[in-house]
Amino acid sequence: DVQLVESGGGSVQAGGSLRLSCTVSVVTRCMAWFRQAPGKEREGVAAIYTDYGDTYYADSVKGRFTISQDNAKNTVYPQMNSLKPEDTAIYYCAAGTRCDALYRFLATGYNSWGQGTQVTVS
Repeated sequence: DVQLVESGGGSVQAGGSLRLSCTVSVVTRCMAWFRQAPGKEREGVAAIYTDYGDTYYADSVKGRFTISQDNAKNTVYPQMNSLKPEDTAIYYCAAGTRCDALYRFLATGYNSWGQGTQVTVS
């Protein structure tokens, strides 16, 4: 099993920035970040095709979030800027094998998940 450990969550004022990190035991072909707010479904916000570094974003975060990878550290980072109160959620890192359009933001397409980290924007 792939093990994922997230860190970097916290509280920030609107307009601020946070950088999360996800360290994995084995880097898989597609690494993604999802979030889940109370009473809402889990939604994919950013993904990276690790073979080539191609990145993908949900419309809700495009232009504000940047996902990157550090292969030497087996770590994936989403840099989150211009945060809004509606970005408040638990953020989860996920490891999967398919990054094509049909699967990259489909939660059921990912086999392994981190424990989640809370992000609160006020």
